Amino acid sequence: MEHITLYRKYRPKGFEEVAGEKEIITTIKNSLRENRVSHAYLFTGPRGVGKTTTARLIAKGLNCLTNGVTDEPCNTCDNCLAIDKGNFIDLNEIDAASNRGIDEIRALKDKINYQPVNGRKKVYIIDEVHMLTKEAFNALLKTLEEPPSHVVFILATTEPDKILDTIISRCQRYDFTFFSLTEMSGKLREIADAEGVIIDNDSLKLIYEKSGGSMRDGISVFEKVMSYYFNEEITYEKTEKALGVIPKNKLLEFEVIVNNNDIKDGMIFLDKLWEVGIDIEDFLRDFAYFIKNKLLNNSDMPVIRGIAIIEKIFEVINKFKYEEDKRLLGYLILYKIVELPKEEVVQTIKYIEKEIVKKEVVEETENDINISINEIKTKWKDIRDKVSRKKIALKAFLYEASVSKLSGNKLYLMFPKDYSYHKEMMEKRETNDILEAVLVEVFGKEIKVIYELEGQKEKKHVNTDGGLVDKVKDFFDGEIIK
Repeated sequence: MEHITLYRKYRPKGFEEVAGEKEIITTIKNSLRENRVSHAYLFTGPRGVGKTTTARLIAKGLNCLTNGVTDEPCNTCDNCLAIDKGNFIDLNEIDAASNRGIDEIRALKDKINYQPVNGRKKVYIIDEVHMLTKEAFNALLKTLEEPPSHVVFILATTEPDKILDTIISRCQRYDFTFFSLTEMSGKLREIADAEGVIIDNDSLKLIYEKSGGSMRDGISVFEKVMSYYFNEEITYEKTEKALGVIPKNKLLEFEVIVNNNDIKDGMIFLDKLWEVGIDIEDFLRDFAYFIKNKLLNNSDMPVIRGIAIIEKIFEVINKFKYEEDKRLLGYLILYKIVELPKEEVVQTIKYIEKEIVKKEVVEETENDINISINEIKTKWKDIRDKVSRKKIALKAFLYEASVSKLSGNKLYLMFPKDYSYHKEMMEKRETNDILEAVLVEVFGKEIKVIYELEGQKEKKHVNTDGGLVDKVKDFFDGEIIK
């Protein structure tokens, strides 16, 4: 029997099963009940918060054979079952990331004039609609102005700022937000009970924090933990282990270093974490949540001090989000927190930098993959095709990328300056892992991929002539006084 992921298995089949966005759901239910459905909707919000699920429920409510146009679809008629299975002929889901050009929108315009086959309404869900080209947007605009009466458009996006105002003005807009802890915990508890899983509330809270408020991610994280401890009672400690959470003793140790204003020991501490494979950015984010919980629990830490630490952590993370060497984030955060003289920070980094250089020289030698950049360029189309077979959306992202250079075991891909979204999508761990796995498949070697934008200041590798020191000077907008 085919395995069905928990997210698909427990996707809401009716509006009453939707965990959050009560105001949005109530408004949509009322419009269905009164048969006053708009010809076009715009759903905005982060990924995994129910935009596509709600769109499918609208399609079901419009096309239910048993109850007619309704806010309570029967879930038993042929149309309802087909929508649940994803094979309803009058429901068309389009990924704008892969179908972003004017030709695709023109083809859509030709099809919408045909009457529905099995339903009352043809429903078009266009996901990631902000990915459409300007020409495609203009073509879509004309369709939205005078749509056939039998067609309903539902546009979904995570980046509404990239959508033309003329498009927005022709849609009913609904802004989805992240789920609250109560909403997600309640849904996860329902799933746990249905699956016969015993899990404590602290574990559910940790899963919520790791998901960032995304229900889809939350259920996926829960399934990972459940699979890790199959047929076992799940405790907080087990959840920490399954998710690779930073041990609390490490957070306490770092807190002592911060309280002692000991920046040198802090740098050494971060280096040791990095050497054992702990992601420094993840550690710093966990430390921010650790401080938040201390403040909420009325600890002896002054509130102003705690808030300042959290602020500095995210300030530096956001400024250096494209920095490869994440230890640098930790060094600068330490400086911001302990407020030592800048010269002391720089001198400490100089000392540590020498050791980094030695290590990187060794690594460059050890990681020689004996593959030429011409070999990669020759096989690039084949690589893109293999990646798209694993995840179709990635073909559109990689289509805009060109092979820039090869240094050691690092392959640099260049995106045009206006394609930062494509770059960001490829940098995500789940997508980058797919590409790197294909590179291993093609070349039999592990190749690390670095993504760059045209015109972006080139990141410099650590060297004794500048390296971290130069980056620190740039961050502080200052100079070194000998």
